[in-house]
Formats: sequence, structure tokens, C-alpha cells
Amino acid sequence: MNVTNESVVSLYPLKVRKDKQYYIVEDEGTGEFYEMSEVCISAIELIKQRKRLSEIELLLFSDHPNEDINLLDFVNQLLQLNLVAELDGEKFKRESVTIEQPGFNWLPENLGRLFFNSTSSQIYLSLLIVSMGLMIYNPNLFPHYSDLFAFDLLLQNIVTWLVITFVLVLLHEFGHVLAVRSEGLPAKIEIGHRLFLVVLETDMSQVWKLPAEKRNKLYLAGMYFDSVVLFFALLAQMFTSEGSLIMGLFKLVVLDTFIRLVYQAAVFMKTDLYYVIENKTGCYNLMENGRNFLARWLPFLRVPQTETFDGEERLVRTYAGFYLAGVLLTIAITAYYYIPQMIFAVKEMMVPGFTEPMTSIRFWDSVVFLLQIVLVLGLLFYSWTKKYRFSR
Repeated sequence: MNVTNESVVSLYPLKVRKDKQYYIVEDEGTGEFYEMSEVCISAIELIKQRKRLSEIELLLFSDHPNEDINLLDFVNQLLQLNLVAELDGEKFKRESVTIEQPGFNWLPENLGRLFFNSTSSQIYLSLLIVSMGLMIYNPNLFPHYSDLFAFDLLLQNIVTWLVITFVLVLLHEFGHVLAVRSEGLPAKIEIGHRLFLVVLETDMSQVWKLPAEKRNKLYLAGMYFDSVVLFFALLAQMFTSEGSLIMGLFKLVVLDTFIRLVYQAAVFMKTDLYYVIENKTGCYNLMENGRNFLARWLPFLRVPQTETFDGEERLVRTYAGFYLAGVLLTIAITAYYYIPQMIFAVKEMMVPGFTEPMTSIRFWDSVVFLLQIVLVLGLLFYSWTKKYRFSR
């Protein structure tokens, strides 16, 4: 059905919240969020009054003389977003949507506020600064790649590293969950990926219900918990005998946590600090807009079109350059270091192990190594296919 200047439109229930520069519009039926400018919000308010589009457009021209207004195009966009309930008496039925209630709702809000309150951020930051000071004061505390090998057997090192990493990543994500619950919002932990790295991630889509000044706490919560782990692991090393198994485990914890904190600075991926930058600048969809900017020369980077608002172009261009450099650097490091290391480990350690009898520890060493590779590739494939299904 065509939209005309004489059309009258009804919308599904929407909730509008003022953000830093623009407005966040929530579709109360689906839980989806959209960023819109002031003139769009004015149009929505006039549409709710059941006025004809021609009348609405005249009012918008009067109230926003400096805006380039095309109301028919805007209503067509609302139709594409399934936000239109009725057009000229014809009702639009959309499939019944059940808003999924993520887990962890059983966690009380007070528990979240115990860890995330008006003073907790300063405490977590102080612990991180003290940890950096300890490593500068005592360079022996600084993590080294050899800390990964706490045991003589590869099997023992792999299992220990997998267990410690899994526990620490869960703790990182649980920091996000507690921060989200401190605001009374739902959260869930799921599997995702950054480029070709498999990660656990907390779904915090509901943070758009909060004002911008409250969101950073939720984004940084995982790093806050990492800073606590790093501080106490460093402190424990100072009171543990060098060369002992316990010391080896503490060093592995420090190495794993330190790498995770450094990784957050890779904002060309959607790390926690990336979302802080988005929130601070008010330039949302920064990665998508940056990729679409680069898609002028690299079409395979194009993603579904997102809108770049006035004043965001310079930041998008800057981020696009940083994104491209970061991706190329990651690919280069992977090709130069990680892939050769993997080939060497497979050729020199895993394959010979399978030639040993099943009673040999070397055989089972190779089995665990192979299972680790299969597990990571399987999780990465699951994350990619999940993202593809969602995009469709």
C-alpha cells in the first residue's frame, strides 16, 4: 500500500528517551531500540495525534526550518522497521514477538549494588593503578609468555590454561551481569566472536533504557573484576615461594588477566572500551558506519546501512582508519606468529604423539591438543552461524 501526503498513520507503542545528542526510541513490543533525531521525534508525536501527513509536514517545516524534511521517506522507513500499526485504516499485523527474558533475573539488585555503587569504580581503578605500580616496582611480577608453561607436559599446561581461562572469563562476564542487575535490568551470557577470536559476551542490549551517564559502569564492569583478580594474584606472588606449583598458577592467572585487559584496548573490535567510546561520544554504530565508509573502496566490508548524523563524519573517518589498521595488524600477527606456532605444534608435538601407543602419556597429550583445536573451531563456527541467522 502506497503512502501519500493524505495518509493517516498509527504506530505501535513506542517509548522515547533523550540521549546525549539525539533520542533513543524503544519499540515496547519487540524490545528493539533506534536512535533518532529531534525532528523524527517531533514527527512521531504528530503522527500519534492522527494528523494527515501533509499537515504534519507543514508543521515540521515551521518548527524545524533548517532541517531537510521528507516525511514520506520517514514513514516508509517506519514501515520497514515494522513500527507502523495502521495506514489509512489498513492494519498491519506483525508476527507475535515474545521478548526473551534473559537469565540471572534471580540475582537480587542489592547484590549488584554491593559491587557497583557510587564508590566502587574508584576502588577498582585504584587496584588497577596499584597493580601497575607493583609490576614497575618489581619487574619479576610482570607476566612473561613462559608463564603459560607451569608443567612439563603439554597436556597438563593445556588443561590448566583452559580451566583457569574459562573461570576468569566467566568472572569477567559475571561482573557485567552484576552491574546490569544493579540497575534492575535482565542479562544473559552467550558465545560470540571478535573477528576470528571466540569470546563469551554478556547481552546488555537493555542498557539503552538507562541514561548515558549510567552505561559506562556496565561496560567497564568486566574490567573492574579483572583488576581485582590481577591485584590479588600479584599480591599472592609476593608471599609465595619461587618455583613452586602455586607460584606457577598465580603467574598463569596474572598472564591471562593481563592479556585480557590489554585486549580491551583493541577497540577496532567491539571490546568493552569500544562501547565506552561510543557512549562518551554519542556516536553509536561507530563500527558499522566506519565499515560502510571503507566499503567505498572495499565493498566486502559493507553492512546493513546505518545513519551517520551531523557532526559524526570526522569521528567515523578516524575510527575507520583505526579499524582498518587494527584488522590488518591482527591478520599480520596471526599469519606471522600464531599460524606458524600452530603448524609447528601440530607437526612436532601432536602428530608424533599419535604414533605412540594409547598407554603413552604423549598419545593423550596429542588427543587433548586436538580436542582443544576442535572445540575452538566449533565455537567459532557456532558464533558465525548464529550471527548469520540473526542478520537474516
